[in-house]
Amino acid sequence: MIGKVWLVGAGPGDVGLFTLRGREVLENADVVVYDALVGQGVLGLIPEKARLIFAGKRAGNHYLRQEQTNEVLLNEALAGNNVVRLKGGDPFLFGRGGEELELLVEHGVPFEIVPGVTSAVAVPAYNGIPVTHRDFCSSVHIITGHKRQDHTYDIDFDALVRTEGTLVFLMGIAALPDICGGLLAAGMDPDMPAAVLERGTTAAQDRILATVGTLEAVCAATTVQTPAIIVVGKVCALADQFAWYEKRPLAGVKVLLTRPRELNSRLAAMLRQKGAEVLELPAIRTEPCADTAALDAALDAALDRLADGHYHWLVLTSPSGVRHFMDRLLAARDIRCLTGVKLAAIGEGTRKALAGYGLRCDFVPSVYDAETLGTELAKECAAGARLLIPRAAIGNPALIEKLRQGPGLTIDEIALYDTVYESSRVLDTKELIDSGEADFAVFTSASTVRGFAQSADGADFTKVRAVCIGRQTCAEAEKLGMQTWTAEKATLDSLTEKLEQAAAERRAALE
Repeated sequence: MIGKVWLVGAGPGDVGLFTLRGREVLENADVVVYDALVGQGVLGLIPEKARLIFAGKRAGNHYLRQEQTNEVLLNEALAGNNVVRLKGGDPFLFGRGGEELELLVEHGVPFEIVPGVTSAVAVPAYNGIPVTHRDFCSSVHIITGHKRQDHTYDIDFDALVRTEGTLVFLMGIAALPDICGGLLAAGMDPDMPAAVLERGTTAAQDRILATVGTLEAVCAATTVQTPAIIVVGKVCALADQFAWYEKRPLAGVKVLLTRPRELNSRLAAMLRQKGAEVLELPAIRTEPCADTAALDAALDAALDRLADGHYHWLVLTSPSGVRHFMDRLLAARDIRCLTGVKLAAIGEGTRKALAGYGLRCDFVPSVYDAETLGTELAKECAAGARLLIPRAAIGNPALIEKLRQGPGLTIDEIALYDTVYESSRVLDTKELIDSGEADFAVFTSASTVRGFAQSADGADFTKVRAVCIGRQTCAEAEKLGMQTWTAEKATLDSLTEKLEQAAAERRAALE
């Protein structure tokens, strides 16, 4: 059976600009063919099941020639796969998307186009530059600044100057002298505002403001980081007045999130709302313990006793634990098994996970950690109470140690799920650390620290600025030599506040 190809525009970098349709298509991909301009946040959305093929191009250094990329799309589709060709920006705006379709059309391979947000509009907007403004111009023109090797620059600068519109040059940094010289030779006012916008919509975003007459010299005095675009027009004068991106509290901060993928979305959204560039790099995942006869029988017996009213307390120690326990419970029984059983949760996240099933907690400790949960719950339980604790196969022993100090408590601890370390197939965590590209890493458990360390084996962890949710997590990070900040409370709100504080401290130290 023949497959299908989707040409998907990934946008300019900020994962928030990736379209809903693009994400929907990506989630169902069997094969993803991606290039070097796809934002790191978007790369983090590629599903684990998808096979990856890199077709990147940078300044003449091609991993796959265009003809080879075309053939890859064709052959993968003919093999029956759903193929996503993930391209930076928009696939039809200097993205060679039309060339990639020609071979598919020739062989009758079905395809769809998913347009992407183009950097020609988004990057100026993130820098406070509207590409049109009725007080300044009535048109915008997008021009490729790239020219083939050994070819002359064949742009009609006279025509561009006559439009009196905003000019946006993509991929034009290497040709900046030709562009500025061509515009001036065509009669453009040397004092016309102009800008070079670097790495737009990412934490590394920066801009150089000048005029057509001075832009080349100003850029020569600094190092321009690519990808970058050139904008020429009166609207560039509005950049400082309309600046907004850098005014958010976490603007310019790149953050690595390490908690399990299914738990990342709310925290990622909170940090992005504050202006951070967030890379989701789950360092762990949870999965049901491997089926063994003994473990299976023990869990089934515990659920039978729960249904018979044997237990007085059900104790949950993580949102993942809630999910795995409820999956197992509801697979063979129903929520009435919990009638008369009191519920204890280690913290706010676990409490909210239970609330998602319509369950209200009877007890949450004053400090959200295993030691405090054990100490305070032991005092809360009546003498002789029976407790069921389904949790990770390797759980913090402090919980059980403290509970055993209670008045004759009976504790049944069931290994419910395993914590498995994982690493990104697309992003190099070690490189993000050693290069200093990542500003902070956020950890929500000691296991996320350990998983992160394994995924970046050999990295210089003293370069990691770790924002941790609690004491045990912080202690694990400090073992590796990380610089640490610990949230006042083990909540996502408090964690976000601590990250803001750490970012402000770093910003002040650099000024």
